[in-house]
Amino acid sequence: MNKSVQFLVLSVLLTFTFLSGCNTNKTDEDWFTKYKGSYIGDNGAVGNIVSHLMKSEHFKGMELKTSEEPYGVHLNYESFLGTEKEYQETVIYNATVILALVKNADWVTFHFDQKDYHVTREDLENVYGKDLRDFTSILDLEKLSDELLNDENRIIQVLKS
Repeated sequence: MNKSVQFLVLSVLLTFTFLSGCNTNKTDEDWFTKYKGSYIGDNGAVGNIVSHLMKSEHFKGMELKTSEEPYGVHLNYESFLGTEKEYQETVIYNATVILALVKNADWVTFHFDQKDYHVTREDLENVYGKDLRDFTSILDLEKLSDELLNDENRIIQVLKS
């Protein structure tokens, strides 16, 4: 009887763990789908997108540039202890997702306390060889940015000054 109760408890815990994991992935796709097709003038949408991205805990604020084309956004972050590679990963991943979701954004500038990075849609799409607006899955974008981050020459192409 004691082994039956242990088995039942273990089964319930495993099921709960599995369902929680599935829910997390669905939630990731849900927010991505919700903000797909957003516009740079919608500060609520852009802010919510940024809240789902890397180093969001260091995000301080943003300034949308919508008065004339090309449209873009300045994102302000507190510096964090990290290597140059970690800053590059944050910039490339976050820019990739923002430019995939915000259909009229043409550039993103990241301001950290000590360094700025400017990324354009044109540069990213040239390196990726794909229109970012065509992506419908956050997982596909993550794979794409991971491939870029493993190639130093492609990183330099995107983050050129």
